[in-house]
Amino acid sequence: MLTNKQIGFIGGGAMAEALIRGILHAGLVTPSQIVVSDVSTERLNYLRGTFAVSTTIDSQEIAKQSDILFLTVKPQVISGVIESIAPVVAKTTVVVSVAAGVTIAAFQGKMPGVPIIRVMPNTPVAVGEGMSAMALGKYATNAVSEPVAEVFASVGKVVTVNEDAMDAVTGLSGSGPAYAFVLIDALTDAGVRVGFSRQTAVLLAAQTLMGAAKMVLETGEHPAKLRDMVTSPGGTAITGVHVLEQNGIRAALIDAVVAATNRSREMGRR
Repeated sequence: MLTNKQIGFIGGGAMAEALIRGILHAGLVTPSQIVVSDVSTERLNYLRGTFAVSTTIDSQEIAKQSDILFLTVKPQVISGVIESIAPVVAKTTVVVSVAAGVTIAAFQGKMPGVPIIRVMPNTPVAVGEGMSAMALGKYATNAVSEPVAEVFASVGKVVTVNEDAMDAVTGLSGSGPAYAFVLIDALTDAGVRVGFSRQTAVLLAAQTLMGAAKMVLETGEHPAKLRDMVTSPGGTAITGVHVLEQNGIRAALIDAVVAATNRSREMGRR
């Protein structure tokens, strides 16, 4: 679906790099179809040297030429980018924003009639295992959104949600890697406590969580059923789970997601 599409990135940071790597690795486009702009010439030199893509410091030129335009800049500078490109963006250009907290309405007011798609990816897109949620603007039809979904599918998994669910996405999958890192760090410390080197302990902890997550996704079974497969009567796993429940791990994780969701809502009202 991306054949002959011109792909533009305004902002050449880590998110742009992850998406470029993903779509090139998946063979969705060729480097000649990608153009990136950034304020840092050093960053542009890196992207051009690494991926053989075209680069420029002229964001308006990218906005004019792109069939799909990814705005991969920080939320604090997105308003300036919108003001700059709005006069030159064609109604046939799909504008994709990954700026947290910036609503579709903020774009649509400046770009009437332009298909806008808001996406909340998380940091594991950098290793091809991201989770991205897309919300579609008024003019973003399925035909328009499918190529964008294909891009994000090249770096993980994608779901489409209503925009009013984006704060909850931020609280769960957007912030979720931080919770997972806390768990891995704690399990690593536990491994050191029972006698492993830190290097061995972090491998045991991280691979265990990755494998458990893969089982959930690939088997389609409820996590509780998979847990029951591990927790034999009177065994070690149920003993450990009992301690986790005594210390409120389930409630703590639920509270963390709710708190992060509420914080996202607060930030969006600024």
